[in-house]
Amino acid sequence: MSSTQPAHSAITEATFVTANEVENTLNNNEVAVMASATGEGILYVVATPIGNLGDITTRAAQCLAQANTGLCEDTRVTAKLLQHLGLHKPLLALHNFNEHAISDKLVARLLAGEKLALVSDAGTPLISDPGFMLVRAARQAGVKVEPIPGCCALITALCVSGLAVERFCFEGFLPSKRGERRTALAQYLHESRTVIVYESCHRIVDSLTDCMEVLGGQRQICIAREITKRFEQIVTLSLVEAVNWIQADDNRQRGEFVLIIEGAPAQAVCTDIVTVSVDVLLNKLRQHLPVKQVAQLAAELTGQKKNALYQQMITQGVEDV
Repeated sequence: MSSTQPAHSAITEATFVTANEVENTLNNNEVAVMASATGEGILYVVATPIGNLGDITTRAAQCLAQANTGLCEDTRVTAKLLQHLGLHKPLLALHNFNEHAISDKLVARLLAGEKLALVSDAGTPLISDPGFMLVRAARQAGVKVEPIPGCCALITALCVSGLAVERFCFEGFLPSKRGERRTALAQYLHESRTVIVYESCHRIVDSLTDCMEVLGGQRQICIAREITKRFEQIVTLSLVEAVNWIQADDNRQRGEFVLIIEGAPAQAVCTDIVTVSVDVLLNKLRQHLPVKQVAQLAAELTGQKKNALYQQMITQGVEDV
């Protein structure tokens, strides 16, 4: 996991290059690199540490050493990892802004026998990080894609959260806009599985507040901050306590976050309780959406009839705006 996501990537000027510049780099190095490649082309999908460089696996280091070129989000971040390993390797930026444009070129290099190592800034590639289009294109072309497992922030946090691990779902980053975020959270009102999301330091206070208001203050949540790093903090507490905890110290609002949200209690899906829960759901959604949209979304979440929910709100005096 990196601290960025597709909608909020902070690709620096030094890392951000145009598709034409990348294509020129590929063309200029193509003959020399392919001449050094022997045997079957392989795309290594290499998990890297999420903070502590000591967490790199022996196999990951070996594959990075064997690869002709490293593909990474930020070449500066990966360069530090290679330096730690005593490796010197050509690096090529692969991020959300150029992946579509260069994937075919990279597949051509793989088909010619080159070995490429795909890494993210931290953790397992593709998980809220670039790489999907390249992996899909490589597999469709018959290229061998080899997983090199290792760190993954969401699994690491889940294992120490103290919350249920038997069934869980990962939802990536919460939406950045408040209305969209609260609508997304409303879908977890009756979700019995543990829910895992990533969040940035810029929105952590607002997101926890929205979680408390939409899901209720007693739902348990684990806040895993700066996992494996010097200032790691992992706390599990109720949502109302979580909001107070994060606001009590500005230092707690820094870094990268994994949020593990407790699943809804089993009784929340019982018929007798759903009626009460629907009222709460309707009241929350009406604060942000027109009545017709509230009825549609509530029907999808609860299984009740849209028209019945709409009439329920009209009967209560809610204006159809």
